[in-house]
Amino acid sequence: MPGAPGSSLPNPAFNNLRRGHITWLPVVPGRLEFAAEVRRRILAARPRVVAVELPATLETVYRKAVDRLPEVSVIFYEDGDSTIYLPVESCDPFVEAIRTALEIGAEVIFADPDTRDRPHLPDAFPDSYSLSAISLEKYTESWRLAVRPSPEAVAYAAGIAWKLQGSDPFAETIAVIGLNLVDAVLDAMEIPQEEPPRRKREQIRLLNPHPECLGEIMAEYPYLTSRYEDTRKAVDRLRVQFEMFREAGVAWEINTGEKLHVWQRRLLARYSRNLAMTHRDLTAPLFDLVIAARSIADENFAWDVWETATRYGPQQTEAAGIETVNISGEQVWIDTKRIHLRRRLPSTKRRMGRMGLKPRKKDKQPGEWASQLDGSSICSYPPEDLVIEGFGRFLKKKGKSVLSEERSTVEPFTSSLLDGIDLRETIRNWYEKKIYVRNSRKIHGEVGSVVVIFDEDRDNRYDYMTTWLGEHQNESDMAYYATQPFEHMVGPGIGRGEYGGFLMSLPARRMYDVWADPDYDLAETKAERLLLAGLDYSIHRYVVYVAAKAPRSAFRTIAARFSRTIVYIPIGQLSPVTLKKLRVVHVLDGHDKRESAKEYIW
Repeated sequence: MPGAPGSSLPNPAFNNLRRGHITWLPVVPGRLEFAAEVRRRILAARPRVVAVELPATLETVYRKAVDRLPEVSVIFYEDGDSTIYLPVESCDPFVEAIRTALEIGAEVIFADPDTRDRPHLPDAFPDSYSLSAISLEKYTESWRLAVRPSPEAVAYAAGIAWKLQGSDPFAETIAVIGLNLVDAVLDAMEIPQEEPPRRKREQIRLLNPHPECLGEIMAEYPYLTSRYEDTRKAVDRLRVQFEMFREAGVAWEINTGEKLHVWQRRLLARYSRNLAMTHRDLTAPLFDLVIAARSIADENFAWDVWETATRYGPQQTEAAGIETVNISGEQVWIDTKRIHLRRRLPSTKRRMGRMGLKPRKKDKQPGEWASQLDGSSICSYPPEDLVIEGFGRFLKKKGKSVLSEERSTVEPFTSSLLDGIDLRETIRNWYEKKIYVRNSRKIHGEVGSVVVIFDEDRDNRYDYMTTWLGEHQNESDMAYYATQPFEHMVGPGIGRGEYGGFLMSLPARRMYDVWADPDYDLAETKAERLLLAGLDYSIHRYVVYVAAKAPRSAFRTIAARFSRTIVYIPIGQLSPVTLKKLRVVHVLDGHDKRESAKEYIW
């Protein structure tokens, strides 16, 4: 039964996993790191016998499945009223033990005589990724000190011990046993065991799983398994995860035109790490990686992550020498999770017609709308102005809240509740039997300018740079850089671009042309020029700067010379859906286009 380790140090022989002619290798089923470790140790020791904790009644079909590798197979049989599906894949340490043993010509023993149903054993193992930093001995020692075998495990282990007691005592043997059963088997090996009754299984079949279902039925996701299959050595799980996200990002850009930015990649790594920590793991499973992709980008990107992660390569095909089946995760695993992705159709030709909605207008002849540009003046689209002004007000409030959080303190309750009880700190220090309260310092001063940087534009993609003035007292002056709007016409004299970054400042009608002002020539990028202008034009103490990374430290000194303070907000803290909508900018070729713009801008 599970129990805490004793206060005394374990016997030095406790961690010695060699007993007589048998070397024991405890493993966690279905984990890549254990499969790689088993292969490495078998190749190093080159034993005459390799024993695996697999049912002897399935030996024939298991051997056939191993011969098919790297193609994944599924063993199918009936067990009473239940239907059993057993995936046979490269990253399972038992499968890898058989495969490697056959390569070196060793005898393979299926050590489980299959006398009774396997009992429910503890399976909440530490993350196998820790084997990249610690040894197998250290890993197994930590588990064995914390968990003791149950009576059910001891009874089940007797049959395995009987099988191994009958093996050749002069043959060097490696026994690959589940970590949650190894102590019970070691104890049973100390006592002579009687031959258990045999079980017969009939109608055992070997099936070929359809490539589309591999993501649901495999213990390790197919992309990771494919990388292991390339070398059959330990691979860095996190590095493979990063490469998988990168390939999915390329597919997402091709399918939707969206680009996965550096700050999104950084946030993906942080978010998936936090999801892993909620399960007390070091790395996130595929389900959490898809959740992270949907949360950081959108459902289209989550779909591309799923498709990339479940791609196994050319090894798995529908055409095989055995029957091909398409099975679901529920048929293989217990307590599976589901996620519904509402993917946007990438092509208008595949999109169903929408009854009752007017189609978007198009120019009758190519270039007709562009020919109506006279270039005498430009202006914005008022409904978009209202949205972006509202976003600016939101950022000003958020900037003040960030400052308030930075300057607030938490202290034990004495005589006043101050600004309220801090539940987090109270719970964290509950053992002290004290209540902690928050003391929020008042922020003196307001936020003036707001600078939002979507892309620093190191590649000069956003080459349309302009400054326009607010038309009334509640509309900010604005400087921005974007893609060329009139290269993408959506109406007569109406162009659409994409913001790379913008500056907003009140009161209105004060801003000169930021892009031609020599006072800002020390800036190295467009983003830095906007920040310099924001500091210069701000009439209040604080300037909010939203970007993927904080400005250079030199800007703190420059801000101090202006008697200003930069409040940095990571762009990853803001809603990606909102940011995606805000990045669209429409430029009208004259005020006379505003009346008709509503027919073309949706």
